[in-house]
Amino acid sequence: MNPILKIENVSKTYTGHKALDDVSLEIPQGSIYGLLGPNGAGKTTLIRVVNRITIPDCGKVIFDGHEITIDDIFSIGYMPEERGLYKKMRVGDQAMFFARLKGMEITKANKKLHEWFDRLEMSDWWGKKIEDLSKGMAQKVQFICTVVHEPKLLIFDEPFSGFDPINADILKREILGLRDRGATVIFSTHNMESVEEICDDITLINKSHNILSGSVDEIRRKAGGNTFLVTYKDLEQPLDELLSGKAECIGLPEGIIGGYTQQKVHIQSDDYVRDVIALLNGSSRLRSFQEVIPSMNDIFIRAVNGTL
Repeated sequence: MNPILKIENVSKTYTGHKALDDVSLEIPQGSIYGLLGPNGAGKTTLIRVVNRITIPDCGKVIFDGHEITIDDIFSIGYMPEERGLYKKMRVGDQAMFFARLKGMEITKANKKLHEWFDRLEMSDWWGKKIEDLSKGMAQKVQFICTVVHEPKLLIFDEPFSGFDPINADILKREILGLRDRGATVIFSTHNMESVEEICDDITLINKSHNILSGSVDEIRRKAGGNTFLVTYKDLEQPLDELLSGKAECIGLPEGIIGGYTQQKVHIQSDDYVRDVIALLNGSSRLRSFQEVIPSMNDIFIRAVNGTL
């Protein structure tokens, strides 16, 4: 299946700062694609380029088989991290306004909006003002405004920010449903648990470059070698110093019952596994040493730190 979106060698510079540097990626049609990276990495700039809010200095954006045009924005739904609702407008008027901006005819827009408001249990808020909504309810409105015109490509920037766990789960199910009905979703987030739950593929951008792309399962499998969870206490020196040159710590240590500490470590080579065990055993009370498949959070940290 052809990708619905191809980014080809895109670069963008703002007054001396290179926000994107020769970034390329392909987003498969009908997938949920995670766009990851630390703050300032270039994710938002890339999203703005796709939406034609920002024009790249060089490179191409290919949408649905052709170089993207201004008319293609009617086939894209974008929910930015900085929400853009007008506080003094009534909820229903706001939703209708955005639907009309996306080219929907009034009768169809009214029907589809009410279907979504019923679906997300928002019908009682149709006549209220935006300023009367909680943050979570306002985000539901923004979500509806993003999806109501049934775009081919949906872009969500931190869509679960501000949601309680129940509403976050509702939104996850809706995003999965949109994919299953044929939409392609770009999902930008710092929440790695959400990436593992709903993303099919990811790209990780760091310092304006694409440093990692592929399916979530494949990336976790490939990164899984020599990652271990160690449980110990009475360590004679800091763990990163003890294992220097042979392994690096991943994330922060966690205290558990009995005064023990758990810490994930990545050992640089198979040849060092026995050495690491010997060092731990000789410098602490080693309770367990267990190989683990790394989480996307672990992979994110290692990739950004250059140790993946």
